[in-house]
Amino acid sequence: MEWRSMRRFKQQLTKEECLEVLKNEPRGILAMHGENGYPYAIPLDFYYNDADGRIYFHCAKTGNKIDLLGAENKVCFTVMDEGFRKDGDWALNIKSVVVFGRIGEVSDRDMVVEHVRNLGLKYYPTPEDVEEEIRKAGSRVKMLYLEIDRMTGKLVNES
Repeated sequence: MEWRSMRRFKQQLTKEECLEVLKNEPRGILAMHGENGYPYAIPLDFYYNDADGRIYFHCAKTGNKIDLLGAENKVCFTVMDEGFRKDGDWALNIKSVVVFGRIGEVSDRDMVVEHVRNLGLKYYPTPEDVEEEIRKAGSRVKMLYLEIDRMTGKLVNES
């Protein structure tokens, strides 16, 4: 598959910079093929797994997202950092990462729990809180992963 090259290549982030954004930022927007030809994009908590190079999401076992992904698993996932301002400058500088790939489901229950735990450790205050949440709601969770086909990043200046 051939991809269009980035037009503003001087602003392009390295792979390492893209991965830092994916590892550190709390939320991204998952865009899917929606109903009636409309795109469907939703904010999601996620975590990037260094071991396999995938992005993981949790969700309910049924719902619109699951139905849409069942019909077409190609997605776009976008994450941006909080940005920074250079001294004396009003403009915000934002690192953004765009990932194209395919969604799959983690089917092994032990692996679902492991990925839920890793996701929870990114957000919950303590490991004990994560374990309590797994105990209460773990059986109702579906774990999805994004297999990355293409990832690009860019540093954008608002001015």
